[in-house]
Amino acid sequence: MDLVYILHSATLNRFYIGYTSDLDLRLEFHLNSNETRKFTSKAKDWEIYFKIECDTKTQALAIEKHIKEMKSKIYIENLIRYPEISIKLIEKYKDC
Repeated sequence: MDLVYILHSATLNRFYIGYTSDLDLRLEFHLNSNETRKFTSKAKDWEIYFKIECDTKTQALAIEKHIKEMKSKIYIENLIRYPEISIKLIEKYKDC
């Protein structure tokens, strides 16, 4: 299953947006990888904040790009507050 995920670190008060087809494996990477160059190495308290299940990898990558381009904590918080935003994103990028 392809999905877009958003992680949150309370320590940094920051979000991380990504795409994966295996969320458990990807979360393990973010929490335990020794790669110090990656953004998520700055904290060890990353938690899954939100996820959107997609029909295809292409759709997931388009939605990930859309969310990143918004550059807004408020937009990310509104994804939870207003579930219809996710539905509209899935529809908007359905034919990608």
